[in-house]
Parts: sequence; structure tokens; C-alpha cells
Amino acid sequence: MTNNKSGFGKSISTRPSGGADAVVTSSRSEIADFLSAAKSLAPGSGGSGRLTFALDATMSRQPTWDIACKLQAQMFDAVGKAGGSNSDLSVQLVYFRGLDECRASRWVTDTSQLANLMSRIDCRGGQTQIGRVLRHTADEAKAKPVNALVYIGDAMEENIDKLAMTAGELAMRKVPCFMFHEGNDPAAATGFREIARVTGGAYVRFNQNAASELAALLRAVAAYATGGRRALEKSGGSAERLLLEQLPPARGGSK
Repeated sequence: MTNNKSGFGKSISTRPSGGADAVVTSSRSEIADFLSAAKSLAPGSGGSGRLTFALDATMSRQPTWDIACKLQAQMFDAVGKAGGSNSDLSVQLVYFRGLDECRASRWVTDTSQLANLMSRIDCRGGQTQIGRVLRHTADEAKAKPVNALVYIGDAMEENIDKLAMTAGELAMRKVPCFMFHEGNDPAAATGFREIARVTGGAYVRFNQNAASELAALLRAVAAYATGGRRALEKSGGSAERLLLEQLPPARGGSK
């Protein structure tokens, strides 16, 4: 990856491996259930983990962009305090905006670095590029395990079946997707729920007036990435319980 002043030196290819287009025509067709295996989770252990934090930075999200910048700092600060000196959560920030821009930061552990990166991004009009985010995360997980993907967005303008196929790859690599849906768009609700279902993650809807709720949920996901289900069960908070209700049951001796 080439370093630059923005910190986003890595541009995600428009032609991901596997030959499928990352940005495709919208579809409202019903989704066929095609995946019934590989739903076991792979949480971090010993206070370590890797989490992809992905954001829709198209123009419709401008009203809540500043809120998102503050929330991510709260999320990682809380995880650091909970895990103490043994906590080691690495985070990669991914965003898309405009017609063909989708970029990923380096992996970092310093909260202030993430806040600085987000502060340099402004929202621009364009369509969603969720397929590119999922493909990139699958490729990252192939190189080195990724414990969770957090996605925050308000729309879904891509083919649901193609997104579900890529989500299936994430399930095979044991990367649960935590899909946080801003607003009430029905296509987004359908697509986000399916991605969460296929990967063994969770879907939660929120609005601009629920910043504190979203912050609590994001902290819970970060705790999961470093400590697995056991960390959520130990906390016992409402946000943790909400996620546990959707996560598949633990298998064998997994956390």
C-alpha cells in the first residue's frame, strides 16, 4: 500500500477477484436460501482481534457523518479500557463515496489515528458499493483472520443475490457482519438482514436520534472482536444482549 497524507493509500479495485462486478444494477427480487453451513464464529482470543469498520460516505449520510466520527472514538476507547493492557484490537477503516471511489486505510490500533482519518473524509453523491466492501474484507480475511465487519449505511443499490454470494465467502472465512441500518429504506433492510444472516452476524436499525444506542452497539461489537461471545455474555448490557439474540449459538468449545 502506498502511504499518503490522507492515510487512505489503498484503493479497492473495481474488479475484485472472482470475476464479479462490485457495483451492479439494483434488484428487488426475493433472496433464495443457498447457504446452510459455515456459520461458526471465529472471535479473537487473549484480548486481540481485527475488525473492519466500513462506512457509506455517499451524500445522503452527511447529516450523521460527524456523529459517526465521534462514535468510533468512543467505541475503541471503551474496548481499550475493558481489555486493559492486554487488549489489542486492530481496525481498518473502509469507505466508499462518489461514482467509483472505495478506499481502505492501513490496520491501526491507535484510536486517534482513526479519528484523524475519518475527519478527512467528506460525503459525495453516488451509489452504494457494498459489494466492494465485502469483497475487500474477504480478501483481507484470506490473508489474515478478520474477526468481524461493522458496516454503517442507509441504502442498498446493488443486486442482493450477488452481495449474498460474497457474504457466503465471508461466512466460510468466519467473518460475521454487523449491519447497522440508518433510516427506513426497505431495500437496505432486506439486503442488510440477508448479509447478517448469511455470515452469522446481526442486523440493527437506528436513526439520527439514537446516537447513544449506536455507540453502545458498536462498543459491543468491538468487545466481541477481541473477546468473542464470552465478552458479550460477561457484560450483560442491553446492547450485548441484542447482538447475542441474533448470533448463532456457540459450537463446541468456541468462545
